[in-house]
Amino acid sequence: MSIPQSGGGPIEHHSQLAEYLESGCKPREEWKIGTEHEKFGYCKETLKPLPYEGERSILAVLEGLRDGHGWSPVEEAGKLIGLEKDGANVSLEPGGQLELSGAPLDNIHQTCDEVNRHLADVKDISDKIGVGFIGLGAAPVWSHEEMPQMPKGRYRLMTDYMDEVGTMGKSMMYRTCTVQVNLDFGSEADMVQKLRVALALQPVATALFANSPFFDGKVNGHKSWRSRIWRDLDPARTGMLPFVFDEGFGFEAWVEYALDVPMYFVYRDGEYINALGQSFRDFLKGELPALPGETPTLSDWADHLTTVFPEARIKKYMEMRGADGGPWRRLCALPAFWVGLMYDQSALDAAWDLVKGWDTETREMLRVSASVDGLQAQAGDVRMHDLAREVLAISEAGLKARGRVGAGGLVPDETHFLDALKESVESGKVPADELLDHYYGDWDGDLDRIYKEFSY
Repeated sequence: MSIPQSGGGPIEHHSQLAEYLESGCKPREEWKIGTEHEKFGYCKETLKPLPYEGERSILAVLEGLRDGHGWSPVEEAGKLIGLEKDGANVSLEPGGQLELSGAPLDNIHQTCDEVNRHLADVKDISDKIGVGFIGLGAAPVWSHEEMPQMPKGRYRLMTDYMDEVGTMGKSMMYRTCTVQVNLDFGSEADMVQKLRVALALQPVATALFANSPFFDGKVNGHKSWRSRIWRDLDPARTGMLPFVFDEGFGFEAWVEYALDVPMYFVYRDGEYINALGQSFRDFLKGELPALPGETPTLSDWADHLTTVFPEARIKKYMEMRGADGGPWRRLCALPAFWVGLMYDQSALDAAWDLVKGWDTETREMLRVSASVDGLQAQAGDVRMHDLAREVLAISEAGLKARGRVGAGGLVPDETHFLDALKESVESGKVPADELLDHYYGDWDGDLDRIYKEFSY
């Protein structure tokens, strides 16, 4: 979940809304890679989720990073709720999931170094206080009642509202984790092509990274239960967005979509003001019930854009949102997968050629089937296993064409970061399949084994 945004001053003309998005356009040589990943913390002695405060807690981990690894504190109402350093942020999801929002970097080598440093620092602190962290798409055992609530006003507002608009909003907030990558676009036309490819192929990422076959202490029948949760969260702000594929789609069409998404809040003077279900269109007219007579700023618009949750979304950059959180290697594989597809024009064109003939039904069927069956998913005559193999080949070609060297010139490109995904395509098994093999095999149904064997 996002921290308060700094978008700019008063909105005086409707055109500023699209101009805000368009201001993110950058020349190719300035395109960056920002990787985000979330993970569950737990007490090693009890295998229960970490509270916010205490000897073994989220706060203790944040303080350890602050005091021992040079991070600067971010506070809300006097509570430590995040950290900042060198363009990166550490923040808290509603149930205490610890998130690294990485700095904008030039290549996957740097991204993976950043991930490795962060996880090593977190493990250093965690080992000293008896806690652990694990990368999964959904909490395998913990109930909603067991999850703590982090001291952030945004989350207090959202929690109760979730039950009014869907059935699984609280599960998303408190019991899921993801890994995502944020990428740049060069123009409106470039954004349109990338967003269409991103939405159409998001089910491939869901399948390859599926890592949540357990929930409430039992097998749930899905390879990615996290993806299943997102389908019953809030239809006004989630989904595959068929309108993106309409002729004439661009920044203005995204503005109109976002304006129709009900608001959550307005951030003023360090506090979140309840605007649940209210209209940003009314806000533009000075008719928002939460702030009568007041009109929004671009910072309010930037905040509102963070409350839109489709499978891929745009702000001043584009976010790929379809993958489960997972093991260490896949935290580097996810940005490599999308960078290979998006940052080389030949690869992007090839990816678009793959998907441009699909209709809305096919895209939605793939999304649903990917969450259930992983690489065994199928939508009409589109077989996920074959599709994933072809998409990976395109991504690999894109990374080769980029030719970004690493390890002081010893590594010629970024393609080796795809190895974990290529192994899945060769075997037909994704992380969820590995977990299920253990569950029905050597674990003999004992889900407590997951913490010892799959933690960072």
